[in-house]
Amino acid sequence: MNIKIAPSILASDFSKVGEAVKKLEACGADYVHCDVMDGNFVPPITFGAQMVKAIRPHTKLPLDCHLMVLHPETHIEDFARAGADIITVHAEACDIPALFKQISSFGVKKSAVINPETDAEKLFPAVDAGADMLLLMSVHPGWGGQKFIEGTLKKIEIVRNYCIKHGAPALDIEVDGGITEENVKDVISAGANVIVAGSTVFRAPDMAATIRRLRG
Repeated sequence: MNIKIAPSILASDFSKVGEAVKKLEACGADYVHCDVMDGNFVPPITFGAQMVKAIRPHTKLPLDCHLMVLHPETHIEDFARAGADIITVHAEACDIPALFKQISSFGVKKSAVINPETDAEKLFPAVDAGADMLLLMSVHPGWGGQKFIEGTLKKIEIVRNYCIKHGAPALDIEVDGGITEENVKDVISAGANVIVAGSTVFRAPDMAATIRRLRG
């Protein structure tokens, strides 16, 4: 399985985000993960499409935009035009098949995500609707630095097995929250292949070495 690393710029210095994404690319990251929070779906506010537009010229890496927002349908076009390569929407906030049609209309890859308290089965319609990626939150969205929720491992297995049985065995499964060099092997063994890591990467003395180790 091809393991991909998607460091989250939420953990970067926001005064130097352009430099941060350039460094991620130089250090071997596969994606730039953009945590978008609106202050409604989750309490904090982070940034919007303008940030994505600002960093787009600084990297050739795919921009993986996770929309933790209410009414994501009102934001899809803005993020697509800003340069998002992947747009991820929450199963708790929208009708996944309908949003996937909207995302696809802009030529952007489509992904769905569930929170830790949501059953893994809520991602099944996304598989059936032709998802390009699935995301499972392994912490409660809103803040970095939380501890990995161990129950996520079983949910990854459930989703991977569904993909295998329904004609999408190689579908990318992403996991976000609390992943470290110590637990990443368990996450990969459960069936995930896209690893989001914020603090683990940006606080590392050698980001390139940390990214290599996170590949398992």
